[in-house]
Amino acid sequence: MDGNGRWAQARGLPRSAGHQAGLQTAQHIIEASVNLGIQVLTIYVFSTENWSRPVKEVDYLMYLAEDYAERELPELQRIGVRLQLMGKRDGLPTALLNAFDQAIAQTRDNSKMILNLALNYGGRSEIVDAIKAILNEHNESRHKLNIKESTLHRYLYCPDCPDVDMVIRTGGEWRLSNFMLWRIAHAVFWSTPVLWPDFQREHLQEAIKIYANQISVQNYDS
Repeated sequence: MDGNGRWAQARGLPRSAGHQAGLQTAQHIIEASVNLGIQVLTIYVFSTENWSRPVKEVDYLMYLAEDYAERELPELQRIGVRLQLMGKRDGLPTALLNAFDQAIAQTRDNSKMILNLALNYGGRSEIVDAIKAILNEHNESRHKLNIKESTLHRYLYCPDCPDVDMVIRTGGEWRLSNFMLWRIAHAVFWSTPVLWPDFQREHLQEAIKIYANQISVQNYDS
């Protein structure tokens, strides 16, 4: 969700105002995704590299995430969204984790859409943690080690989620930024100059059309 800071700066506002506007956009896009029939939506909220940001900004982002988990729980229930936390729990504030754990438990049976909030997430860390978990289990079981792609997938964060179909990068950014490196192997990548706070349902629909066109071309070529 790139562009919150630039959006605020262009309006003479503090970065916190951009993050607040970005949260409101996320709420709209989540509901739009449900209405469009999207089955899994992953939102990159806070990366493992984001800890290097100013402490005041990091604290505000943690506050926004905790507030979202508490305040939006009734709305997630209403639209049938199952919430999951994708990332490392170590280092996250206890109050935030408690809020998420409660929301995750209460939305567990919702089936309209899975919403992964990637918080304290890094693609490389995810793969390393998966390998560590496989090795630990192997050492405990003493069975012959036989690692396949499907094996590693089972140990990723949120292992019940499929590979990514499409990555949408706002704010004109073109880097992957350590996002879901294992699952995006065959994903369609789309970068839009639209800043995240200005991203609307029509932009999401444009992305879906681009994805559909790419898949049609791929199927025709094959």
